[in-house]
Amino acid sequence: MRILGIDPGYATIGFGVVDKLTTGLKVVDYGVIETPKNEAIPVRLAILADALTGIIKKYNPDAISVEELFFNTNITTGIKVAQARGVILLCAIKECGHLYEYTPLQIKQALTGNGRADKKQMQYMVKALLRLSEVPKPDDAADALAAAVCHAHTATYKQREA
Repeated sequence: MRILGIDPGYATIGFGVVDKLTTGLKVVDYGVIETPKNEAIPVRLAILADALTGIIKKYNPDAISVEELFFNTNITTGIKVAQARGVILLCAIKECGHLYEYTPLQIKQALTGNGRADKKQMQYMVKALLRLSEVPKPDDAADALAAAVCHAHTATYKQREA
């Protein structure tokens, strides 16, 4: 099963592609989509949609795992991230059809066994579980890989076979 994990944002959107094999998890690719700071939000959302659609078509995932929005105290930023997340969800459903959403607590629990794990613990577990030589950079890409690993560890048998 191939899983595309996504860490939502509007300036930097993390993605990570992981294959779940009988021998364990294997990283296929990871990185970020960046939108230009000097562009208006509608243009940035269009850039995001085009880039994400390209990634989905390139890697043809069986499932897409997206981190749910964690409320930010800055309402302006929160609204922009929510708009970007809407674009991400739409692209995922249109291009893949198998979308799963996990809260930050669920992702932390799936990777570390502790829903309150800190950033360093999460990065260590992403590195260890995916047998990487170093922590993926930037952080958004590592967070996206964590979302993919979360789905690999928590998806029901029925979801995996769908």
